[in-house]
Amino acid sequence: MIGKMSIANPVKKTVSSVILDLDGTLLNTDQLVTDVLKSFLVKYGKQWDGREAHRIVGKTPSEASSAVVEAYELPCTAEEFVKAFTPMFSDHLSNIKPLPGANRLINHLHGHGIPMALASNSPRPFIEKKLSYNQGWKESFSVVIGGDEVKSGKPSPDLFLEAANRLNVQLSSCLVIEDSLPGVTAGKAAGMEVIAVPSLPKQSHLYTMADKVINSLFDLRPEQWSLPPFEDWIEETLPIEPWHIGGPVIKGFGRGSKVLGIPTANLSTESFLNLLSEYPSGVYFGWAGVSKRGIYKMVMSIGWNPYFNNPEKTIEPWLLHEFEDDFYGEELRLVVVGYIRPEANFPSLESLVAKIYEDRRIAESALELPIYSKYKDDPYLKSLLETTHKSQFIAD
Repeated sequence: MIGKMSIANPVKKTVSSVILDLDGTLLNTDQLVTDVLKSFLVKYGKQWDGREAHRIVGKTPSEASSAVVEAYELPCTAEEFVKAFTPMFSDHLSNIKPLPGANRLINHLHGHGIPMALASNSPRPFIEKKLSYNQGWKESFSVVIGGDEVKSGKPSPDLFLEAANRLNVQLSSCLVIEDSLPGVTAGKAAGMEVIAVPSLPKQSHLYTMADKVINSLFDLRPEQWSLPPFEDWIEETLPIEPWHIGGPVIKGFGRGSKVLGIPTANLSTESFLNLLSEYPSGVYFGWAGVSKRGIYKMVMSIGWNPYFNNPEKTIEPWLLHEFEDDFYGEELRLVVVGYIRPEANFPSLESLVAKIYEDRRIAESALELPIYSKYKDDPYLKSLLETTHKSQFIAD
């Protein structure tokens, strides 16, 4: 039976309306900005390396442009940069994907009649165009307001003050959901409750002003603000839109078998950089197919594994089966169907291992449920067992 997650969630404050940011909070705009910047800077013989990402997230177009021009010493003004960059960016707006959990959140709040506003530093025409590619979004918001409609953009509170005014609600009754530091600063300056969902990795410690910091929209608990709770959690798991991934099992850090006693079949990150930017770090589960062997239950982590402080985001599936030998060189395919929890740090190796085994218990049990078990017959996995093709794989 599907129901809300059985976790104690004490009420932080009662709110009656929600104001959402757009870029980096609901839409994976950061990835598109990165892709376009890479192409744009090549014209000047420069290479985008992401070192200035923190200076452009949440900023107005003018501020972000100034930061890039200055950092890369471009032979143009910020105004000239905006004029040249904007058409390139606009041509790709249809490629921006909603972040995981965005549709779920919008549909949930709208379905319960919660007044919602969208407040973004982007110019209003850009907002309208982005909304047009996401069915039902524009109709879900009572108010949509862009940075060109107020005197000052975030971190000024002007956008949020105007949003509350148009919603005709008290400032203290508003809950802001933001991904950037300028957005969080603006929300608190407006006298509102603020949830931060940092869009940049390993930045959570900087969001001290926020009333709550969460890893992703999957981890939002509306009932903490007396809003209607999500009711789609089932036995400590959240069903998600299934996604498929396959590739070589590469040699990992060696810690899976040697340190943790939990052998993982690591996937290369090089082929999945866009996917890694799209999906939040955390623990997921689903089904795994290994060529010439079979289909097995699996639980996996995506992220930096804070206990080991990974230098890069990784994908580390644990196939829940005792294999007699390594399957180096064999093809692996995954169908990811559910989410368990956000990535977390642990005070000891023992507590980390205990949590991983708890994740295994949750995944093994959940995968027996019809909502998840049906994906064992996914064609993506079945086709793997019907072919004799071998890919290049190495097990950890």
